[in-house]
Amino acid sequence: MSSSVLPAVAARPSRLRLFEPITLLWVALIAALLVLVAAPLLKLLVISFEEQDTGVFTIQNYFTAYGRQRYIDALINSLLLGTLSAAISTVIAVPMAWAVSRTDMPGKGFTWAMVLAAFIMPPYLGAIGWILLAGPNSGWINVVWRGLTGATDPLVNIYTFTGMAFVIALHSFPLVFIFVKSALDLVSSEMEDAANILGAGTWTAMRKVTLPLVWPSILGGFILIFLETIALFGTPAIIGIPARINVVTTQLWQFFEDPVRVEVAAAYAIPLLLITMGMIAVQKLMLSRKGFVSQTGKGGERREVKLGPWRWVMLGWCVAVAMLSVVKPLTVLLQASFAKAWGRGFSFDNLTLRNYEFLLFEHDVAPRAVWNTVWFSGASATIAGVLALLVAYIVVRKLMRFADALGFLAMAPFVIPGIVMAIGFYAAYAGPPLSLYGSGLLIILAFAARFLPIAYANSQAAIRAVHPEMEEAARILGSGRLHAIRKVTAPLLKTSLLGGWLVVFIVASRELSAAIFLVGPRTRTMSVLLYDLSEQGNFEVVAAFGGILLFITMVIVGIGMKLVGRDFMLRRE
Repeated sequence: MSSSVLPAVAARPSRLRLFEPITLLWVALIAALLVLVAAPLLKLLVISFEEQDTGVFTIQNYFTAYGRQRYIDALINSLLLGTLSAAISTVIAVPMAWAVSRTDMPGKGFTWAMVLAAFIMPPYLGAIGWILLAGPNSGWINVVWRGLTGATDPLVNIYTFTGMAFVIALHSFPLVFIFVKSALDLVSSEMEDAANILGAGTWTAMRKVTLPLVWPSILGGFILIFLETIALFGTPAIIGIPARINVVTTQLWQFFEDPVRVEVAAAYAIPLLLITMGMIAVQKLMLSRKGFVSQTGKGGERREVKLGPWRWVMLGWCVAVAMLSVVKPLTVLLQASFAKAWGRGFSFDNLTLRNYEFLLFEHDVAPRAVWNTVWFSGASATIAGVLALLVAYIVVRKLMRFADALGFLAMAPFVIPGIVMAIGFYAAYAGPPLSLYGSGLLIILAFAARFLPIAYANSQAAIRAVHPEMEEAARILGSGRLHAIRKVTAPLLKTSLLGGWLVVFIVASRELSAAIFLVGPRTRTMSVLLYDLSEQGNFEVVAAFGGILLFITMVIVGIGMKLVGRDFMLRRE
């Protein structure tokens, strides 16, 4: 064979490798992540510098977005609201987490159940419950207060800045609780014992020794709630708009009123993204400068702190939080959902099933909204789960060069506020040539991108727990990689993957901040319809529809507990 033929023969396998399944899969994943993550963000940035009609480069959009004091005040209000809500959440959650993890407080199972209930209850539904409880004119707390004291002024008024932050914190604190408790569960008791020997009491040891060890988790929970709050739409719209408190998300919604000014909205949204990235950087900087490390290792002994009579005080704190975050709002919502007129109180002649009958059989949008919610949430959870599994497998097994770039793209939406992601999808895909505005496909893709980091973190942790030797054994026996994954790896991962799928389904089913910008007349979800009904002021129907949403959520949670375990929502890494 001539020497000129040899290079061609040698090059042929190299070219053929370009068409191997793993290479094609890598290319497909890159394309999918570019569509879901990179393209919307790039379009958002580009359109913020374009004139709406001509597409000519301009910075006028930024001058318009921040050219009025009202718009600047909205940004300041969001930052203050995020700080206050995160601070309240931390104050609520840290003592609860310490009591459940480290002490002999009774009622730990009850506390866990209430944390789970507060987590799965949509924040905007809790806001409606607190309007029924603490509205200045007809809220139950103020009605009882006036009846007992004869006062004319309300005892509490939920339509205030502090009231709004309080309601947000009541449904955000589970994030801090989960972070801090998970960290406390890994801390040995030996250093606390040493502090006690040196004369420190229980509370001093907790403040000086235990909490500094979990400082990263406390800070992480604080920052996460801050970022979630400044990107939250439901509660600021339901409580803030009637109270004339403007924040970034409600201002963005006003930019989408007729005429739609998407280029101004894009310019106004960019600082949210920069703030999020800045907060993540601040967190890393603070933790790099000051760290606390336990030297006892994973096997260190953990003993419950004996609180004596104080254990009942801690239980009282947990019960009070449960009453405020779950029991009272749910009770008043349940009463309103079965009431002819919720203001008439609890009486048999005021009970009716009419609200549910109207929604399920007569309302022209509600049944479709229920179906849309189930379909969109299920489809987005499936897309996110499949993408996350494939990306995590390639990253963990290091199958391709630059595999970490895939992991970076999969986690990128974590630092992108949901409302910014929604505007990016609107800018990228709502208009020609795809013209997807108002379609189910656009909502499904936006939800999949929004919650991809949850699925990816879950898949990555699950794959790392499976040793690659079992796959290698199957391949030695003649199995291909994809066949080994399907027959060996997938069965070992199915429980964890199902748990991740259920978590994404649940958070997608209650998502409002992204959905409100993307739905059309025939693609309204339950969260969007709930907001529309709340604007109409018919709280009986709103409460009934909220009850339907909670019923669906509880069914999914029940299925998750049956198939995966009772802690499937609380053990994500």
